[in-house]
Amino acid sequence: MRWDLMIPSFKPLLRGAQITLELTAGAVGIGIILGLFLALMRLSSRRLFRGIAISYIDFFRGTPLLVQIILVYFALPQLLNFTPPDNYRDIAAICAMGLNSGAYIAEIFRSGIQSIDRGQSEAARSLGMTQAQAMWYVVLPQAFKRVIPPLGNEFIALLKDSSLVAFIALEDLMYAGKIIVGRTFQPFPIYIEVALIYLAMTLVLSRVVSYTERRFGKSDNR
Repeated sequence: MRWDLMIPSFKPLLRGAQITLELTAGAVGIGIILGLFLALMRLSSRRLFRGIAISYIDFFRGTPLLVQIILVYFALPQLLNFTPPDNYRDIAAICAMGLNSGAYIAEIFRSGIQSIDRGQSEAARSLGMTQAQAMWYVVLPQAFKRVIPPLGNEFIALLKDSSLVAFIALEDLMYAGKIIVGRTFQPFPIYIEVALIYLAMTLVLSRVVSYTERRFGKSDNR
């Protein structure tokens, strides 16, 4: 077993880790925007909006992310009858991960919004705010502070799940490790190194989330 391969393998694995972080950041950005709209639709008094949101959330939470990546990458171009661009692997991976993350983040936002005392919204309405203004200026800022920990957990979970994009040959950290293993025939030391890099990224993200949570907690106590 050649442990010395871990040193020359570090640089290509680090490039793969950079791609992994970029994919995850893009997917979480999509997920936060999409999840917020889905949460508001889920809480809407209109049955149509609630039905669309519930159907979306149930589908993307009830099916594997790998299947969703395959559908977006392989099935969508055939369904819409278009020729994918050269960078479609990146687009498909970010979109599939973002769509999946949006379903989970929607439930995080929904629980955060529902945790805010109803009297906060009613007080804002009594001051002349519309329902939308009360939600945007009063409820959502308080809800956002409460959902920071679960949002951080979703970010970390998506970072680890991003290894599934190696299935469509996107050169993330997992795929970079697979290429090196195919060249060296030394899976154990290389995949140990891959695991350690994933561990380092998740630990850093956990510390960032904890720091952000403490900062928002201090602002509430002032």
